[in-house]
Amino acid sequence: MNSSKMVNHNEEESCVDHYVDWRDRPCKPGKHGGMRAALSILGLQALEMMAIAAVGNNLITYVFNEMHFPLSKSANVVTNFVGTVFLLSLLGGFLSDSYLGSFRTMLLFGFVELSGFILLSMQAHLPEMRPPKCDMLSSASKCDEAHGLKGLIFFVAVYLVALGSGCLKPNIISLGADQFRKKDSKKLSTYFNCAYFAFCIGELVALTVLVWVQTHSGMDIGFGISAAAMAVGLICLLCGTTRYRNKPTFGSIFTPIAQVFVAAITKRKQVCPSSLEMLHGSQSTIILHHNNVSTDQLHHSSSLLHTDKFRFLDKACIKIQDDNHTNESPWRLCTMSQVEQVKIVVSVVPIFACTIIFNTILAQLQTFSVQQGSIMNTKLTKNFQIPPASLQSIPYIMLVFLVPLYETVFVPMARKITGRESGISPLQRVGVGLFIATFSMVSAAIVENKRRTMALRDPPDTISIFWIAPQFLVFGVSEMFTAVGLIEFFYKQSVEGMQSFLTAMTYCSYSFGFYLSSLLVSLVNKITSRSGHGGWLSDNNLNNDRLDLFYWLLAGLSFINFFNYLFWSRWYCYNPSVVDHHVTPSGAKDSRSAMNDIETG
Repeated sequence: MNSSKMVNHNEEESCVDHYVDWRDRPCKPGKHGGMRAALSILGLQALEMMAIAAVGNNLITYVFNEMHFPLSKSANVVTNFVGTVFLLSLLGGFLSDSYLGSFRTMLLFGFVELSGFILLSMQAHLPEMRPPKCDMLSSASKCDEAHGLKGLIFFVAVYLVALGSGCLKPNIISLGADQFRKKDSKKLSTYFNCAYFAFCIGELVALTVLVWVQTHSGMDIGFGISAAAMAVGLICLLCGTTRYRNKPTFGSIFTPIAQVFVAAITKRKQVCPSSLEMLHGSQSTIILHHNNVSTDQLHHSSSLLHTDKFRFLDKACIKIQDDNHTNESPWRLCTMSQVEQVKIVVSVVPIFACTIIFNTILAQLQTFSVQQGSIMNTKLTKNFQIPPASLQSIPYIMLVFLVPLYETVFVPMARKITGRESGISPLQRVGVGLFIATFSMVSAAIVENKRRTMALRDPPDTISIFWIAPQFLVFGVSEMFTAVGLIEFFYKQSVEGMQSFLTAMTYCSYSFGFYLSSLLVSLVNKITSRSGHGGWLSDNNLNNDRLDLFYWLLAGLSFINFFNYLFWSRWYCYNPSVVDHHVTPSGAKDSRSAMNDIETG
């Protein structure tokens, strides 16, 4: 009888605690949340990914052939666009956690993205909105580059898409994950794998069907289909409105973070007490003197346990004793939970930074590798040619089968060895992906050297486009580990009220990776052009460029970055309040000792 009451209590807690329905009423057990609610969000994930991938992955072709931008500028336009998409995810995460909530943020910016697709398809359809047709590959012709109103329309359309997609992405992940309890590590891990599977399906359809339509029926039809897919995705989102579990918002998430830094700087001359009991809002007294505190209580507590890193920030919790016994301002005295929340945000920054090079490699696969494939033999049969952008579908064809195998075969096997619900930890998963990514650029460099050598020796003799398939395959495997591991890591390490923003940091890594790609292209051209023969990437013709050397440079940077990640992943310290394992109360004072128990247990 008691066990039955406990089950009912847990079910009630999983639905009601801190979550509301679309009318801001408390959630009801069995009605809100779970995989049934998440399916509507996964539908939007697949369709939105399909829409934007069809635009982003073939955008360089449109910019080069229709807008008449030079090749290096076209590559930078694409990388800047993709970088902006992911940078704006921080805005989406902030608005969601602070004011609007994930569901309302997704609706608002979903329609912004849809308007961008519609404007882009209109420009691609109407000749008067584009420069006159011209062959950019012909040295005899000098094409007019899009400028003035035509250029403005293009950039407005593209950045409406960027604004909508950027603010949408972190909330798709966080709203879906919010349908499950954070302590249900197994269900959460399964959801993140399902979300990546939906992502792969969207990418696969975009890179096969939609890119083929763009190539054979025109970019206007392709962009129009992207708009239609986005509209259907928004309908999917609306279908689950009454089933979602939504986090309530409590104002700006940056205010308590700013208060900690202001208070710590104000009290910088104070000496941290040796006893945690003297710090404001410390939970150590409760934890240390009541050893019967359950794991569930730790998970559902709004307070974080103390960790030893960044002790300077602990000064924000020091109480100033005076005779008047006046209460100190929140900008001078913070709780231990506030301080630990800031420690988590600061601690994840090095992990985030280590994935930037990984996404710089991704930028090459969406720009130079597509252009690389366009001057190779694209014939599959006498009457059928493969669109170069469709090569990016190769890893997703593989991943559609590999992701379910990872969930159903690898995770259960790893679980028996490690004892973890998710098989391997998110940080371990990211590390495996970063190591594999290096070999994608090694393969790309070798193939490009072979292609260029043959093209210079005998121009009519071009190698098959399938030679560049390995670089996409290798990166696809690395992305399955890195991308999913990073999202899972950020979500599980976030505290209540910051899930969307910390998840957005995952996408911000994509942004910095693409911006770094643009910077590297410009720097490499500037440095290597001093010989008087032009830079490695300064010509519109890849046969005159040295793309292979650029790929070798990225391979070297990726290899160095992997060892940098090993250092920071070992340095990172989990807060025992938010780990997805059983943490004993005795581990409250030091999260490193708690994690040692977890690793060995």
